[in-house]
Amino acid sequence: MTFVPCLLFIFLGAPYVERLRNHERLTAALSGITAAVVGVIASLASYFAVHTLFATTHRFAYGPIRIDLPMVSSWQPGSLTLTVIALVLIFWVRWSALRTLAACTLIGATTAGVLAMLR
Repeated sequence: MTFVPCLLFIFLGAPYVERLRNHERLTAALSGITAAVVGVIASLASYFAVHTLFATTHRFAYGPIRIDLPMVSSWQPGSLTLTVIALVLIFWVRWSALRTLAACTLIGATTAGVLAMLR
């Protein structure tokens, strides 16, 4: 239900996008919206990276700014290894994101299964 308004906006507005490109004001507004969306994605990516690669964080606050900083001593070697594998597969081997996701899922599931059997 959360994405229904977004999808409706996309599907209903898609036929008009080419016509709207000629309007300077609307193009400027859409550029601002695009920048905001990129900022939200970057914020979520950094949040998930910090909370996945490190077990504990501490909050840094300076006025209205609040940032979760990682406790370096709590780094997760398994998560870091999987992140490095994913980066190598995407940027060096040039795999697609879907193929890389499938490979990392398989590696993670296999590792979790082996660790569960060892306990």
